[in-house]
Amino acid sequence: MSDSTQSSLFVARLGRAEGDPRGLAALSAEFAVRNPGYSVSNVMEGLEIAAAPTARALFMTHGEAQAEISSGLQTSAVCAGDLLWLRAGEALALDAPCELLCFEVPGELPAELPSFIRPDHDPLITDTPGGCAEEERAYRRILVTWLAESGPYTFDGLNAHRVRMWNSFSHYHPPEGGFDELYIVEDVAEGGKIYTSDQRVSIEASGEVSAESAGQLIQTLIPERGDLIYIPRGTIHRAVGGVLAQVVTVPGFKPGFEIGVDHHLRSINERLGLEGVKALPFQESAADGPLIK
Repeated sequence: MSDSTQSSLFVARLGRAEGDPRGLAALSAEFAVRNPGYSVSNVMEGLEIAAAPTARALFMTHGEAQAEISSGLQTSAVCAGDLLWLRAGEALALDAPCELLCFEVPGELPAELPSFIRPDHDPLITDTPGGCAEEERAYRRILVTWLAESGPYTFDGLNAHRVRMWNSFSHYHPPEGGFDELYIVEDVAEGGKIYTSDQRVSIEASGEVSAESAGQLIQTLIPERGDLIYIPRGTIHRAVGGVLAQVVTVPGFKPGFEIGVDHHLRSINERLGLEGVKALPFQESAADGPLIK
């Protein structure tokens, strides 16, 4: 396996003391091109966020404060892991400096979508194993979803769930009709990593992979706290070892658009006799056959 990230993955190391303006600029530009009407930016030590003509989703990544939204004078305590929604024309004031990631979102927000979503403080949001976190010790809290049966708050323009990924299955979201994902990394346990690949076509044609090319199929990213990781549609990905992240999907998550590839990876290993460090990593429980979620 290669230790470098592939060209279809974009990483901004925002948790470092010096930040990562070049990484964020490249990520933001690519994200905006692939998702017209959307944008992403970082707000460092913000105390006030001015009103804008578009709706915005603000993910708290560092700090804690009392927040006030100008329209209707809505107030709430907020901390890292929370999601704040600003409708067009609304401004935000914080009584202590915080860091936030700001997503501009096209269209209007549903009237019933609350301005403050706090996954660790809201009794309506509870652990819901599934997706990338099905194991017994999973932490997976759905902040915003497409489907009312999946969570209390719905919106189809941007979804988010906060999840600790210990052993997710290898999958991608189809380039046509699928969705992009962004990981806002909040914590990484020792040994946590993310496997990715832009070789979806080769992996799905597993019988044609040679021993020489197999070693270039999967790349390994060691995430850091504070990273913003952009995973475009079509990129295979899998997080293991305890990566805690806000998983943001644009547009919203669509059931049936997580296409598993672990059975292909297992097939390549078995056909080529790849073992030990040469074996392609895969999730054992997802490798018996085709898997779509």
